[in-house]
Amino acid sequence: MKRIAIVTATRAEYGILTPLIRAVDADEQMELDLIVTGMHLSEKYGNTVSFIEEDGFLITHKIPILEQGNTPYDISLTMANAIEGFAKCFKENRPDMLVILGDRTEMLGIASAAMNERIPIAHIHGGEVTEGAVDDCVRHALTKMSYLHFTAAEVYRNRVIQLGENPDRVFNVGSLGTENIRNCSLMEEDEIRKSAKIPAEMPYAVVTFHPVTLEEETAELQTRELCKAMSGESDVFFLITMANADTGGDIVNKVLEEFALKHGNAKLVVNLGMRRYLSAVKYARYVLGNSSSGILEAPVLGTPTINIGDRQKGRLMAESVICCEPKEEDIKNAILTAERIEHQPSYLYGDGMTSDKIVRVLKDVLGVGIEMKKSFYDIQIGYHEKLDD
Repeated sequence: MKRIAIVTATRAEYGILTPLIRAVDADEQMELDLIVTGMHLSEKYGNTVSFIEEDGFLITHKIPILEQGNTPYDISLTMANAIEGFAKCFKENRPDMLVILGDRTEMLGIASAAMNERIPIAHIHGGEVTEGAVDDCVRHALTKMSYLHFTAAEVYRNRVIQLGENPDRVFNVGSLGTENIRNCSLMEEDEIRKSAKIPAEMPYAVVTFHPVTLEEETAELQTRELCKAMSGESDVFFLITMANADTGGDIVNKVLEEFALKHGNAKLVVNLGMRRYLSAVKYARYVLGNSSSGILEAPVLGTPTINIGDRQKGRLMAESVICCEPKEEDIKNAILTAERIEHQPSYLYGDGMTSDKIVRVLKDVLGVGIEMKKSFYDIQIGYHEKLDD
């Protein structure tokens, strides 16, 4: 049997990875090595490891790495903790393949430890672009550290190849988020309203706003502009989820908490879990903020998204995604547009069979063996030189 290590550090990440974790766990030729770290083990962020335990998965390792703050210094310490903690784990318990998702900074530390132990890495959601976040360079760095690549769309596959990765190791498998939606038994509207304490019959929006990590000290200003826009929507209930442990996240959460305390039509929650979150999005009037879930998951559910600012700039977006500046009036105008959009599902990111495709590739590749030496795959780039007369 081949040991497949899958790492999860955040509530959103675990929700996305769930179908793959389940598929690896069910496969007779594979042994699941589930490693839980980061925000999952933090009381501040809701000890979301409990969601994983409730789902019945055996957690093989719990590796605490998260610093209490989220200043740039704290983020660097978290990355250092990740290198140290995972280096020890991989030295003592070496998997045949490490599977990581996305672009969070702690994954850079985890991948570094795996790279030093010569453990092949399979990276999910590479090739994407988010111009407003430090995640962008982290994601591309993870691509170069990885052996296998599972992208969510063909344009992203092409970009990974453009980074020098051999096409034979780059697979367009679609998004695990789409698979979650198409296969998860979501709650009925009255059920999610009761569970999340959303007033019956009142239209509501789901709000998730994160700091834009490549901008200097804009977190508080942009969050206050969002709150001013929401304060003018007294007929809508705002279900707000807390920001992640990114630089500036504490500031965003503080402003959102102040808003929720002052407005009876708003509620701030630490987390909802995947099923409750997707159920809430399904029946929402619109999704508001700058989370990738508004780009990847909300369109599949047919729910319009108001995407604020540059955090997601560069991603493939459905027609139901309205982009606006992080300013009160722009957000208000985008809300008016979203309220006029007909709720229709959009499938930009695959057919919902992603986990099966990933498992099939993992088995095929591990079955024939891996040569860790990678040749840079050059592509021809057309250009014109203008000569001076």
